[in-house]
Amino acid sequence: MKDNRVELNGVKVHPFTSHDELLAYVSQKKGILVAINAEKILHATEQTRSIINRNIGYCDGIGAVMALKKRGYDKVIKIPGCELWLKIISMTYQQGKTFYLVGGKQEVIEQTIEKLKMEFPGIQIANFRNGYIKTDEEKRALIEDIAEKKPDVVFVAMGSPKQELLMEEISQR
Repeated sequence: MKDNRVELNGVKVHPFTSHDELLAYVSQKKGILVAINAEKILHATEQTRSIINRNIGYCDGIGAVMALKKRGYDKVIKIPGCELWLKIISMTYQQGKTFYLVGGKQEVIEQTIEKLKMEFPGIQIANFRNGYIKTDEEKRALIEDIAEKKPDVVFVAMGSPKQELLMEEISQR
């Protein structure tokens, strides 16, 4: 599979031209999907840059799109993560894929799970938890639970760089 990423301030970003192109790529290459915006490009640390570059960075902000368009990638589009995760669910839940969700306040994640169960009958939620992980012990317990349940897809929404750092730890486990 050809690597057509473009480097912006040391951050390698895929110039996907559609949701479908990204999803086809992900079906062939497993990894962490990292939403890239101008802030992540400008303020990337060595650690976050390394996580992004080992995984799949896609344009989630107009600043990233504009930077790629300046480099000649006229057809690149913004793929909002808030839409992408639902598209992933709608395309895969009927195949028996299992999901684990991390993020938001407790009442928000509970409402999200309730809504997902209504909108996607038969969806298999392996587990979920809020995104307020305060101690190393809570983080270890979460990672252990994910490792034990072995979901097909883990969604993490905690803000950057917390979510990327957590996803990296989950992936390594």
